[in-house]
Amino acid sequence: MLLAWPAQADPALDLVAAARDQVGRTLVYDPRYEKLAYPMGDVPIERGVCTDVVIRAFRSQGIDLQRLVHEDMRKHFQAYPQSWGLKRPDANIDHRRVPNLATYFKRQGLALEPGDYRAGDIVTWMLPGNLPHIGIVSDRADPGSGRPLIIHNIGAGTREEDMLTAYPATGHFRWFLIATTNAN
Repeated sequence: MLLAWPAQADPALDLVAAARDQVGRTLVYDPRYEKLAYPMGDVPIERGVCTDVVIRAFRSQGIDLQRLVHEDMRKHFQAYPQSWGLKRPDANIDHRRVPNLATYFKRQGLALEPGDYRAGDIVTWMLPGNLPHIGIVSDRADPGSGRPLIIHNIGAGTREEDMLTAYPATGHFRWFLIATTNAN
């Protein structure tokens, strides 16, 4: 899927800024299921899970992962993890599950090998207890390690911190495959 962007815009940096805007606003990790509007449904900004950071950042750029994942799952339900006992897609929750987002990104040809992380990239991890996690690579780096920071919600609201290598990475995705640059 190719999107048209203004010549001076850098959509990856816009995505990072939209994720960073959630720091101090999304204060609680809250995984409860609830009925959402469709399309463009969301839980209140003061709460959410790791996927909500990604979903909100993309949505601020005009990309509705709720709709995109739901439409793909309606057509290709068996291609997605069958871990929750569902018989059909559920637009209220499917996009809020890390394995579903990772599957959607893979199906769109956005998967990359680990490494060469750039601002705006999406990374998934497996936390202890086999808990999947997702976050957005920042345009800022940790001064001590030099590693890019990650914007995510791992349990205490949205944060920007050095955690890229804290857990085993399970996926690396780049939505914006061609970044615009000002070549003067």
